[in-house]
Amino acid sequence: MNQLDQLKQYTTVVADTGDFESMREYKPQDATTNPSLILKAVQKDEYRPLLDQAIQDYAGKSTEEIIDQTLVAFGRKILDIVPGRVSTEVDARLSFNTEGTLEKARKLIGLYEAAGIPRERILIKVASTWEGIRAAEQLGKENIHCNLTLLFSFAQAVACAEARVQLISPFVGRIYDWYKKDTGNEYVGAEDPGVQSVQKIYSYYKKYGYKTEVMGASFRNIGEIQALAGCDLLTIGTNLLEELQNESGTLDRVLSPEADSDVAQLHLDEKTFRWEHNQDPMAVEKLAEGIRKFTADTLKLEKLIEENG
Repeated sequence: MNQLDQLKQYTTVVADTGDFESMREYKPQDATTNPSLILKAVQKDEYRPLLDQAIQDYAGKSTEEIIDQTLVAFGRKILDIVPGRVSTEVDARLSFNTEGTLEKARKLIGLYEAAGIPRERILIKVASTWEGIRAAEQLGKENIHCNLTLLFSFAQAVACAEARVQLISPFVGRIYDWYKKDTGNEYVGAEDPGVQSVQKIYSYYKKYGYKTEVMGASFRNIGEIQALAGCDLLTIGTNLLEELQNESGTLDRVLSPEADSDVAQLHLDEKTFRWEHNQDPMAVEKLAEGIRKFTADTLKLEKLIEENG
C-alpha cells in the first residue's frame, strides 16, 4: 500500500487545487480553492470556459458578481468529483470587515443552494483575523460552516476554537518559509516550525475538547505531511499527492485524538488576542502578506474579466 492510501486510513485527505482531473486521479474526500488557485486554473485552456461562461451569462452585471458566479461554478464542478466538501474563499479585501464578510458568505451560500448544493457541502474560507473569526462565529449559528485560513499564530487557533468555527487551516509551509529565511536553517520533519505549530494546536484542541477540525495546509515537502499523519485533515497540492502515491514503506500515525498538551487553557478577548498575535512576528508578517497576495490575485482575475467582458 502506498503512503497516500495509508494516510487516508486516519487523516481526511483534501486536494489543494483547482485542477479537476487531478482530483479524479487522487480521489480526495474534500477540496480547497483560493483566489491564487482559481486565477491559475482559468488561465488553462481546459478551465477557461468556466470563466467565459460566467462572463457571457452575467454580461452587464458587476465584475464582483461574475467572480462570485465563477467561484461557485468551480465549486460545483469540484463537488461532482469529491464526495465531501469544497472550500470557497471570501474576497480577501473583506478580511477586516465583519459585516462585509457575513454578506459575502451568505451570498455565496445562496448561489450554491440555488444550484441545488446543500450548505453542508460548503466551507466558506475566511481569513483568521479578529473580524473574520467574529464573522465565522455568527455564520456558524446560521449553519454556514467556515474554514478559517491564513492561520499562523496560536492565538488565532485559540480564538477560532472559542468561536466554535468548523475548521482551521494552519499554513505549515509558509511558517517554514519564514523561519528558513529568518534563520538560514533547513528544517526536516518534526523539527519544522510549521509542523510543530500544527502539532501544538491539534494537541490543545484534543485535550480541551474543542470540536474545531484541524487541517494542515500549504506544504513544501512530503516530510511535513508524514510528520502530521493522523491530523484531522491535510490539504495537499497535486505534486505532493503524486509523491505520496509513489512512496512505498510504512507511514506511521503521529497525531491521535488522545494527544495531550502542556499548554494551559486560554480565553482571549479582542485586546488579548491582538496582543498575543502581535507577539509572534512570523504570524503578523505572514497573515498580512497572505491577505495582500490573495487580494493581488483577485485583482488580476477582475482585470481578466474586464478585458474579456
